[in-house]
Amino acid sequence: MADQLNLVFFPSSYSELFNAWHRYPIAVPYAGGTALIREHGRPILELPSIILSLERLEEMRRISRSERYLEIGAMANLSQIIDLGKIVPAALRHCLESIAGPQLRNMATIGGSLCFRDGRLDSSAALTALDAQYELRNAQSSRWISASRFFAAPGLSALKPQELLTRIRIPLDSWDYSAYKKFAGQVGHSKVVIFLAKTQKNVLSDIRIVYKTDTLWRNKDSESILAGKQLPLNRRIAADFIKSWEAFASGLRNVDELSRKELINFIEVNINNLSD
Repeated sequence: MADQLNLVFFPSSYSELFNAWHRYPIAVPYAGGTALIREHGRPILELPSIILSLERLEEMRRISRSERYLEIGAMANLSQIIDLGKIVPAALRHCLESIAGPQLRNMATIGGSLCFRDGRLDSSAALTALDAQYELRNAQSSRWISASRFFAAPGLSALKPQELLTRIRIPLDSWDYSAYKKFAGQVGHSKVVIFLAKTQKNVLSDIRIVYKTDTLWRNKDSESILAGKQLPLNRRIAADFIKSWEAFASGLRNVDELSRKELINFIEVNINNLSD
């Protein structure tokens, strides 16, 4: 009925959450609410008929650190993560800082940004480059999945029915070189590139470049060109790496020529910073 009131549940534990979800399978989990605002774009917000508010689930707000990992509850908002300072890998911190303005970052949650249905948001690129892991929980159990495997296709995630993203685990690796760039685009459809490099005794031990459009792109063949190479990189080797990316970029779907040039220019600038 058009005049039917919305039902809103405020579970304070996972058991309460999943019991309510079992009773009302059409219920929609609600975090910061920014996705609903984006989707409607109308003066009067139309909410789902049944909402599972996550705001009282303290476990989903926790942030902890061990020697190897930073673990962030999916209900932590973007501003909270930024305010952690240098403990947050620079690629992720810079990425979050570039999302909208402070008011929206105070509302938007990291979990909500990863589960946005109408496009892949920028944080997914940084977390994929950093080899983050996501905890997915249902009524019976939980499982971990890599950030690179979370999205099966544009608009589709690895979440199963009545499964919730509850925690993000980020390795605290020491990256010697980190660069991030965001290209203009609509919310959910912007293009972002992350460039990470790790060295050991002047040898390039790891390099990762992740490019986000409506999906995530990573050219692992090009990374193998540089693995184990002495720094600064030989110019010929750097040129081979750039050519590999030019060939890779030429096959990216839904990427126009200007975007390809912007991507290659970014990669060229950063690889030359590692060259002699």
